[in-house]
Amino acid sequence: MKLSIGLEGSANKVGVGIVTDKGDILANVRRTYVSPPGQGFLPRETAKHHQQHVVPLIAEALKQAKIDPEQLDCVCFTQGPGMGGPLCSVAVAARTVAQLWKKPLIPVNHCVAHIEMGRLVTGASDPVVLYVSGGNTQVISFTQGRYRIFGETIDIAVGNCLDRFARLLNLSNDPSPGYQIEQLAKQGKQLVELPYIVKGMDVSFSGLLSFMEEQLDDWLKRYTKADLCFSLQETVFSMLVEVTERAMAHCGQKDVLVVGGVGCNERLQSMVQTMAQERGGQAFCTDERFCIDNGAMIAWTGLLQYLYGDCKDISETGCTQRYRTDTVPIPWRTEYFSSSEKLSNP
Repeated sequence: MKLSIGLEGSANKVGVGIVTDKGDILANVRRTYVSPPGQGFLPRETAKHHQQHVVPLIAEALKQAKIDPEQLDCVCFTQGPGMGGPLCSVAVAARTVAQLWKKPLIPVNHCVAHIEMGRLVTGASDPVVLYVSGGNTQVISFTQGRYRIFGETIDIAVGNCLDRFARLLNLSNDPSPGYQIEQLAKQGKQLVELPYIVKGMDVSFSGLLSFMEEQLDDWLKRYTKADLCFSLQETVFSMLVEVTERAMAHCGQKDVLVVGGVGCNERLQSMVQTMAQERGGQAFCTDERFCIDNGAMIAWTGLLQYLYGDCKDISETGCTQRYRTDTVPIPWRTEYFSSSEKLSNP
């Protein structure tokens, strides 16, 4: 049995996970940096938070998994994309323990890790992927050995749009601004007409957010905060469902997998499920344990890379804030590779 430990710290969550090559999650612990209401999380403060918590989390994960470092086969960490300071803080910890424990070091693409964790915990085989988070919004499908992006945001991510509107309303960031918007939206009764910006297979949220900011003072005299949160969710999620369905039609696929932090939203899950069922398919969704950034997704994806010989020298493990999903070869998706192209496990 192969074992890996994964360290995640691309945004405001630092997590450590331990998994086996059978997909068993032995540990998945994390801590979240929560900024004051009305404020976002800044790279410097977030990096300090990760530096304070990453070592205790490693110890906690090892204890929870009931293993010693000697039993691990590799150390995995998020190489990007993400915020520079937090990424580097956790990468330093990963490099340090890899050298202390004399283990191979595996840098992992954060976006690919979300997809592979979603496939693992839901059992989804070959779905179109709707990846929605604070930093990324992409519609993805696997073809010709890679995860190809069929549509994406052309400016800010949907999670960033929700978070920034929550700041305008001065909502709490605990446990997350998107969660606060979701709860308020359940109480909304009036749908306010908002800009709906879909450009082919891509979406745009910055103009919508600016429009709401300009109208906010006037709207709050006529509508409740719940109405505005409800309207925002309905609009941006409809945009996402539209481009996802178009990708499914283009790729000839009936199933869809929703991943990323915004994928926890029950309203989004319901809308995607309705669309998939109307197409004769199914929507695969997970809860906050696996949608939100976590160490287990890094450990699992890194272990897949390790089993296919993708080990890096420490000099090749620099972090990058921009690391495209479609630049990563995916050799473990064996439905594409012929037997002669597959690599044998070590």
